[in-house]
Amino acid sequence: MSGKSLLLKVILLGDGGVGKSSLMNRYVTDRFDSQSFHTIGVEFLNRDLEIDGRLVTLQIWDTAGQERFKSLRTPFYRGADCCLLTFAVDDLQSFQNLGCWKQEFMYYSDVRDPERFPFVVLGNKVDKEEREVGEDEARAWCEENCCCPYFETSAKDDTNVGAAFEAAVQEVLASEDPIAHTLLSRSKWLARPKPSHSSCMNFFILFYWFVYFGLKYDRVFTRFTVLWYM
Repeated sequence: MSGKSLLLKVILLGDGGVGKSSLMNRYVTDRFDSQSFHTIGVEFLNRDLEIDGRLVTLQIWDTAGQERFKSLRTPFYRGADCCLLTFAVDDLQSFQNLGCWKQEFMYYSDVRDPERFPFVVLGNKVDKEEREVGEDEARAWCEENCCCPYFETSAKDDTNVGAAFEAAVQEVLASEDPIAHTLLSRSKWLARPKPSHSSCMNFFILFYWFVYFGLKYDRVFTRFTVLWYM
């Protein structure tokens, strides 16, 4: 096993309120907050994992699902290695909007090979008793649109959350041919520095940018979380 980590960027896309932030936080911190607020702009978290003996740093980007934040989230689609299209099984409209989310991502991400770009679809909130989207219906959509893996998840009770993100990593690795993957690896391998005497772990520097901008009827502060590696 190598002492270096391959950085992979994954994007969570879907309507506001489907649980994208909760999925990210459940996977990275193993916590669930029923009182969490809607994401404003974009945020991301990292998690290190091992897949088939390979160390991977998964950089998970959570995006705001509201239309008014489109201009803020779309620049961050570039450089993504995988996209997790997310809907809530108790919200039919969020499922019907999956095609629009995929189309928006493909338009702004400028991926190298659109036909082979890996997607994973998540049907979240399976802990809900009432649901509006059946599993068979969701799987049929995946077959018709991108032949991508489908996972029914719950951030609340941690159903299939780890399996979904790990499947995203597997999809990225499987989508690269041997030559292209070699070139990708050379450009993305990140050496892990040894801790200095003043620290027992790698430092993460968090910068919070508060961008004040006016909308048609309201003004909001938008927070971006930018993470640099040392």
